[in-house]
Amino acid sequence: MFPMSYLNENFLLSNATAERLYHEVAAHQPIFDYHTHLSPEEVANNATFGNLADIWLGGDHYKWRAMRAAGEPENLITGKDASPREKFDAWARTVPQLVRNPLHNWTHLELKRYFDCDLVISPATADEIWALANERLGSPDFNTHNLLKKFDVRAVGTTDDPVDTLEHHIAFAKDEHPTKLCPTFRPDKASITADLQGWNEWHQQLSEASGVRINSAETYLEALKVRHDYFHQHGGRFSDHDINHFPYAKCSDHQAEGIYQKLVSETALNAHEAEQWWTYILQHIARLNSARGWAMQFHIGVVRRPNTRIRESLGADTGHDSVYDDGIITKMAPFLDSLDKEEALPKCIFYHVNPAMLHPIAVLMGAFQDGKTPGKMQLGSGWWFLDTLPGMREQIDTLSAVGLLSKFVGMLTDSRSFLSFPRHEYFRRLLCEIVGQDVENGLIPNDKALTDPLIKDICYGNAKSYFNI
Repeated sequence: MFPMSYLNENFLLSNATAERLYHEVAAHQPIFDYHTHLSPEEVANNATFGNLADIWLGGDHYKWRAMRAAGEPENLITGKDASPREKFDAWARTVPQLVRNPLHNWTHLELKRYFDCDLVISPATADEIWALANERLGSPDFNTHNLLKKFDVRAVGTTDDPVDTLEHHIAFAKDEHPTKLCPTFRPDKASITADLQGWNEWHQQLSEASGVRINSAETYLEALKVRHDYFHQHGGRFSDHDINHFPYAKCSDHQAEGIYQKLVSETALNAHEAEQWWTYILQHIARLNSARGWAMQFHIGVVRRPNTRIRESLGADTGHDSVYDDGIITKMAPFLDSLDKEEALPKCIFYHVNPAMLHPIAVLMGAFQDGKTPGKMQLGSGWWFLDTLPGMREQIDTLSAVGLLSKFVGMLTDSRSFLSFPRHEYFRRLLCEIVGQDVENGLIPNDKALTDPLIKDICYGNAKSYFNI
């Protein structure tokens, strides 16, 4: 069983005001999980899960990184030969070593909230937890539709290629389910030119999906717009872009046409041309977003797969990424300005995995708030390596210091797992602790009419209004 001091009802809440804000206000708010990597197919098909390892460990980069650091062999992490129980046992050996890592808190919150399990996971409790959880998973009530209802998830943003049919979003929309499944336009393949063969294969897929005969830079942009319109028709209200730094190299339509012709002939671009094309495509998507009232999300600062040996043996998405440490404002500022001059700068959310970049981004955002859309420029929630207690606190403190915490659109899971929704609770408890402590210290008025709407809006209301869903 949990020690009485661990994950009790006032976990993370150290003062009376924080306790009241959480229990009376934050705990009752719905969830708007606007950026995830959940499978639309599993949502639409009301998937169930065979065992605890499948739902808990499959695709979870956080856990994989921790298991490697604990010395567990790769076969028990991503291998094909190990059984689900062997992988779970490897995780049970790892968890006791995670003290002060957020995974320790998340793991036990998930056991409690999904399986009503108060056990502290270790090799000694592994048998009991495995049996209890798998019994629950075998219940007909433990499916994706019911999990979304259980946590009162009102909207989920998935991550989708522009050429996706969105068939699962369309099918799910026909159900009378209280959750909206919102596709996210993720056009990274449109601008990534390092792999010329891959770019051309995607170019053909874009042509087929859009019905546009693409033979020029102009028709390429036209095809992207057709797909953007299609996403909007089926509930899309945001795009998402994975960039390790902001590009900015001016590119005229004439220059773009020359670059396009090199791409289709599989002629390598030089570094300047690659940045021009990247800038050109991002600006085009931004204009489409602005015209539609969409939000544009920038996930910034990830160095992908720096370990050559692992990259070559395991491939992508295995939890081996790192953090970019060069400045970004030099090009980020003119990129935003180029759109603002056209009055085509959309709502933007900027996430950075390097805490050193939070303050420069937050200050720059203030130069592009337009006085029309509340919180138009957003400092995104603590993401990936920053959705820790100190990382989330630093993001909240930075935004509060130079912007408006009151307009913050709140937490997201960025998760591939249906067991991740308690991360919203984790964030909300910390938020209430921060605000509650400031009230207790006399830094914020002790006024429910001020603090309660602030907490409600950050938990849910701001996201609902911002994304207009």
